[in-house]
Amino acid sequence: MATLAPIAPDAPPPRLLFPTLARLYAAISPLSIVLMRVFAGITFFLHGWPKIQDPFKNVDMVEKLGFVPGAIWSPALAGTEFFGGILLAIGFLTRVAAAGTTIVLLVTVWLHWYLQGKGYGGAELSILWATITFYFVAHGGGPLSVDRALRREI
Repeated sequence: MATLAPIAPDAPPPRLLFPTLARLYAAISPLSIVLMRVFAGITFFLHGWPKIQDPFKNVDMVEKLGFVPGAIWSPALAGTEFFGGILLAIGFLTRVAAAGTTIVLLVTVWLHWYLQGKGYGGAELSILWATITFYFVAHGGGPLSVDRALRREI
């Protein structure tokens, strides 16, 4: 059985089937990263907005998940979603914000899949969002981010 050889980091990019599209791909690539980051950030900001208005509202919920004391974890959840969303959207401290939101999402995967017994069908959106936020943990905010403008990243 044949195995795939790893791609060397200095390997040339693959040849396009339609080379005339190369300029289009080069032009939209940075935009696609920005859109993904900004919309992920806005989504977290909006999801965290009601939580940040009453950071202790979810004390019972987080304690039922095993995060005790809830008086610490509930505001941490609210802050991670709200402030993490803002930071992700603007691309500032992107890796930190993305790591926090990824952890929150992995907890929701565990909640839906295991605790609620919904399996993949209940956890699929959290898996998708966790994959998106993990991309920014690994790659940073991208070319159109505050991190890049400051020429500093964690």
